[in-house]
Amino acid sequence: MVNINNILRRISIKAEVFFSGKLCGIQTFDSKDKGHLHLLREGTLTILMSNGQKVVASEPTLIFIPTPSEHRILADQSSTAQLVCATVTIDTIHRGLLLEALPNIFCLPLGKLPDFSRTAQWLFEEAFSHSIARQVIIDKLSEIFLLQLLRYSLERNLVKSGTLAALTHPMLAKVISAMHEQPEVNWTVESLADVAAMSRSRFAATFKSVIGITPNDYLTDIRISLAQDLLLQEKPINLIANLVGYEHGSALARIFRKKLGQAPRDWLKSSKNKESLFDAKNHALSLPENERL
Repeated sequence: MVNINNILRRISIKAEVFFSGKLCGIQTFDSKDKGHLHLLREGTLTILMSNGQKVVASEPTLIFIPTPSEHRILADQSSTAQLVCATVTIDTIHRGLLLEALPNIFCLPLGKLPDFSRTAQWLFEEAFSHSIARQVIIDKLSEIFLLQLLRYSLERNLVKSGTLAALTHPMLAKVISAMHEQPEVNWTVESLADVAAMSRSRFAATFKSVIGITPNDYLTDIRISLAQDLLLQEKPINLIANLVGYEHGSALARIFRKKLGQAPRDWLKSSKNKESLFDAKNHALSLPENERL
């Protein structure tokens, strides 16, 4: 059985709500490196994508645009729309493969999806209140929405390529699970093909076709991602190397530089600096408005 939870934990999802209230007229949304989540509470609106696609929502609806895409929202003048809008950052070592595999827009009526509807109700209550820690809570609830969307996509086979597609593939699912659960094993194309019960050539071709990269590149990415987590736990580099499948710290450092453009210690330093800035921002958001800078 494939442990999907362990794989989903490797996907970092961050949402930041930047608008909650009544929308009237036309608004343009764009971001260079983020997607967008829009939750319609009431009213009618039209979403116009840059590729000409048009979506109309006239009931409580979840609208998710995974990739950075310019789009416009037109609110019906006769029925002012109440919206919650958030930017979305999905970060994973296979980010490109994940985002490209998702539909370019989700538009899901909340009334037909009880799980989504419950989360939406809580989010709307927080978004239109003035409670303590309101901003942090609605950001986290938006992230729950996104996890529900990933699950929804898996259950309905909406993802046709990338890691998530492999999780529902009858032969690749066991391989993906094995690589994530035992990245330290000296996996070869032959041994992975045995796990999939496929010939070597068929396995290699199927893996590349479904996921988008070779088995060796995928395994390397898993190892580097795990090494990043262990670095943040301040484990010794030689121990990390052994835990993720390399004999020496120097071998890990060489692959690390090749993949990320930084030595492990340099990456750790820059990550800690970013974490400090993120903590400071969240602390500011938790303060009453009259105490914020």
